[in-house]
Amino acid sequence: MRPLAVAFALTLALAAGAARAVVPLGDDGLHKPTWLQDTFLDLRDDLAEANSQHKRLLIMIEQRGCIYCKKMQEVVFPTPAIDKIIRETYFVDQLNLWGDRQVTDFDGKVLPEKEMALRWGIAFTPTLIFLPEEVPPGKTAVQAAAMVMPGAFGKNTTLAMFTYIRDHVYREGVPFQRYFAEHFQMDESN
Repeated sequence: MRPLAVAFALTLALAAGAARAVVPLGDDGLHKPTWLQDTFLDLRDDLAEANSQHKRLLIMIEQRGCIYCKKMQEVVFPTPAIDKIIRETYFVDQLNLWGDRQVTDFDGKVLPEKEMALRWGIAFTPTLIFLPEEVPPGKTAVQAAAMVMPGAFGKNTTLAMFTYIRDHVYREGVPFQRYFAEHFQMDESN
C-alpha cells in the first residue's frame, strides 16, 4: 500500500473511532456508564428515590453482545445533549435480559431479571421503560409505563423521546411521532 493510502486509511479509522465513547463493561458484559444507579432493584423504592431527586425512573434492559445496546451506549447516549438530559432528568436502573438479580415490580412480585423481562414481554434490547411519577396500585412497570421504547434509535429520535417524557408531553395526548416531526429535525441518523 502506498504511504498516502496508508495515511488516509489511518485517518478514516481514527475518525471512526473518535465517534464512539469508551464506556466500561461490567462483569455481566453490559456497558456501565457513570449515570447508572446501583440499587436493590425494588422498583417501588427506586421510584420513590427518583421522585425525591426530582427525576424520572427509567428502566433500561440490555443483554451481553447486543450490537444495538453497544450503539446506544457508545454513540447515542454520550452525545452531549443526551448525556446531559439523562444525568439531569433520569434515575436509571439497568436490567440484564438474561440476568439473575432479583427485581421487585411495583405490584410486589419478585423475580430474577430474566423472568421479569419475560413477564413484561420484553423481546428486544435495548428496551427503555419510562415510568410516571406515580404508579397505580397493582400495576407492573410495563402496565404503568409512560412510554416503552424498544430497540436502538438515532440521536435525534432518542433526544426527542427523552425530552417528550421529561416535559410530560404524553399527558397532553400528543403522539410521539407528531411531537418529533414538529420539534426535531429529521436526518438519516434518526
